[in-house]
Amino acid sequence: MNRLIDKTAIFLICIIGIVMSDSFYSPVLAAVMTVIISSSAQLLTGTAAASVLIAVSSLLCGFFPLAFCSVPLLLYDALWEKKWWLTLPAAAVIPNIDALKPEQLILTTVGTVIAVIIYLRVSHLEETVKTLTLLRDEAAGKNLLLSEQNISLAEAQDNEIHIATLKERNRIAREIHDNVGHMLTRSLLQSGALLVINKDENLREPLESLRNTLDSAMTSIRESVHDLHDDSIDLEKVLRESIASVDHRFTVDLDCDIGENVAGNIKLCIIGIVKEGLSNAVKHSSGDHISITVREHPAFYQLMLTDNGSCSEIKESGIGLKNMRDRAEALKGVITFTPSDNGFRIFMSIPKSLPH
Repeated sequence: MNRLIDKTAIFLICIIGIVMSDSFYSPVLAAVMTVIISSSAQLLTGTAAASVLIAVSSLLCGFFPLAFCSVPLLLYDALWEKKWWLTLPAAAVIPNIDALKPEQLILTTVGTVIAVIIYLRVSHLEETVKTLTLLRDEAAGKNLLLSEQNISLAEAQDNEIHIATLKERNRIAREIHDNVGHMLTRSLLQSGALLVINKDENLREPLESLRNTLDSAMTSIRESVHDLHDDSIDLEKVLRESIASVDHRFTVDLDCDIGENVAGNIKLCIIGIVKEGLSNAVKHSSGDHISITVREHPAFYQLMLTDNGSCSEIKESGIGLKNMRDRAEALKGVITFTPSDNGFRIFMSIPKSLPH
């Protein structure tokens, strides 16, 4: 738009020079030619056709002297083509320079200077705009990269907090088991010994009550330690550790998309079946790739383990498959084993809400 406005101003200068002619038809022809040539040159900017058009139009001044008044506009277009010398053929007007009035020559010269000044101003402005646009795009790109890095950092921090929490739960569970559990066990043994050697019937009932209380406390502590230990299991970490121990002839892919609030018995079931499945693949599969997918759905958990080894049949009597089936059925889950020429697949689903 800026270029069009500037060309309009230069064209007005050219028109003033053109209309100074004493002829009637020549100025009209020169004005129409100027508009057509300049518009075509702008539409063809950056092409060889634009350069040829400017050069031919400049050469035309030798045959049609009045066209020399349009040189400022031709020069402006040539400058945008980075080829100012395309207007040099306009010097062909020199033999017929007498056909132009001194005022026309002066106005054309002034118009040429103005065209150069306007070009320098507009080109500098456009370069500045390009530079600012580039800086803006770079800033936007850096902001996007920084945002992604912040998200990654936040996720890493959350993961570190989660791991630290799991370690703390494990530590607390060990402390309770090693200290409180042992003291309660010793107290239970002592209360039992007191009941055996006690001869006073009046003390028997209080001692039995004490032993029952200690036994209830021991049961409660045992359940708490068990829950703490189960909650502290990082399912994905344990699965990756199991994968790391697989024979190197296999490549193993793990896709684990499961929440943190998963019951410990479900985690242990998945871990046990994956370990058994990996062991069976190493022992019996002729393939070289294993895929493990663990998914959490709104109503159930899903596990799929496949390898690409050829397998036409399986022996359901195998102890490994029986152990996997027992693990799944203990949680009211369903597990299937599918052999084929393309590989062996283990598929299991466990409901979130166990049926009564």
